[in-house]
Amino acid sequence: MSDQPGSSQDLGRRNTRTAIKLGTVVAGMIGLSFASVPLYDLFCRVTGFGGTTMVAEKAPDKALERVVSVRFNADVNSSINWEFRPDTHAVDVRVGEAMTIAYRAKNLENHAVIGTATYNVTPEKAGQYFNKIQCFCFTEQKLEPGQSIDMPVNFYVDPAMADDPNMADVKTITLSYTFFRADDQSAALATPGKGAAAELLDGAGGKDYQGNAQGSAVEPTSGAAPGNRS
Repeated sequence: MSDQPGSSQDLGRRNTRTAIKLGTVVAGMIGLSFASVPLYDLFCRVTGFGGTTMVAEKAPDKALERVVSVRFNADVNSSINWEFRPDTHAVDVRVGEAMTIAYRAKNLENHAVIGTATYNVTPEKAGQYFNKIQCFCFTEQKLEPGQSIDMPVNFYVDPAMADDPNMADVKTITLSYTFFRADDQSAALATPGKGAAAELLDGAGGKDYQGNAQGSAVEPTSGAAPGNRS
């Protein structure tokens, strides 16, 4: 009987330590749940995992003879009533060569809307070699009711792909975008009247990434001179 008080105290201490450990684990799991999204996004951007593309300042100085066909896909989420399509469905580009194509978006709603685009490439393993120099997907886009704009994409395929045996079978890469309604629509509340030029949220001064006036057509350009990311 004399051992019972001590045993009860030991049991109490063990239960306390167990509770503290469990609390620490739970707190850690909660912290990881908040950090998992940005960490996963960072991981994808660095590695190209899941078809996430890379971002570059400029194209390589030399292009290889190897040619890859790049196809372009456009989708619109049900959250936004826009038309969205590429001006061209496919281009052949040499590995390492800068190329510019354009997507066209039109707001079919009766008020200004801010949209944002997600993107990826297939096959997914090509993500780490697909580099975008300039892209409308880097920022949100605001369109007035009935307004349409051309949004260029300047990209290249990294020559390092030619040194990767796992990429030997890749002859076609598909670049896909999906437009969503941006969560924050506050910048669309105070807007000019229908038909007035909308101000791009990236500070481009009413011009696209290639310096063209909004609404002007941008043809696919082989060897387009890369510029700085807006």
